[in-house]
Amino acid sequence: MRQRVFIGLVGCVLVLTGCRSAYYSAWETLGRHKRDLLQSKVRDVRDEQQETSQELKDALTRLQELYGFKGGDLEKTYRKLQADYDGAASSAETVRKRIREMDQIARDLFREWESELKTITSADLREADRRQLNDTRRRYEDLYAATKRAESTMEPVLVKLREYVLYMKHNLNAQAIGALQGEAAKIQIDISKLIEEMNAAIREADEFLKTK
Repeated sequence: MRQRVFIGLVGCVLVLTGCRSAYYSAWETLGRHKRDLLQSKVRDVRDEQQETSQELKDALTRLQELYGFKGGDLEKTYRKLQADYDGAASSAETVRKRIREMDQIARDLFREWESELKTITSADLREADRRQLNDTRRRYEDLYAATKRAESTMEPVLVKLREYVLYMKHNLNAQAIGALQGEAAKIQIDISKLIEEMNAAIREADEFLKTK
C-alpha cells in the first residue's frame, strides 16, 4: 500500500513539475535505479504489444467470419468487430505511450552511464565498463528498432480496419459485405504482417530482458 501511494505521489510530482530528475530521485529512495526502471518499461512495452497482438488476432478472426458470412445476425457480428477495433486502437495508443517512456529512460540511462564512466580512474575497469555500455546500448537499439517498426505499421492497419468498420456500420447487409470481400482479404494480410512485426519486437524484448 505504501509503495502504491509513493508511486502515485511520484506521478503527481512529474505532472506538476515535469522534472525527470525528481522522478529518478524518488525511485532511487526505493532502491530502483535507471537500469531497473528501463527493465520495467521494456516489460511494459512487451506486455502491451502482446495485448495489442491479441486484439488484432480477434479482429482477424472476426474478419474471416465476415468473409465467409452466410447469413445470421450481421448486426451482432458488426458490434463484435467494432469492439475488436476499439480494443486494438486503445492498446496501440498505450503501446505508443510506453515506447516513449521506455526510450526516455534508456537515453537518460546511457547519458548518465557515459558521464560516470569518465570518473573511473582504472583503465582496465573503464574499458570493461565501456564494453558493457556498448553491448547494452546495441541490444537496446535492436529492441527499439524492432519496436518502432511494429509501431509504424500499426497506424495504417488501424486506419484501414476503422474504414472497414465504418463501411459496415453504414451498410449492414449481406450484399455490401460480399462486395467488401476483396478489401477484407487485404486487411487480413496487413493485420497478419503487423502481428508478425509485433511478435518480432516481443522476441527482441525477451532477449533484452535475459541480460540484466
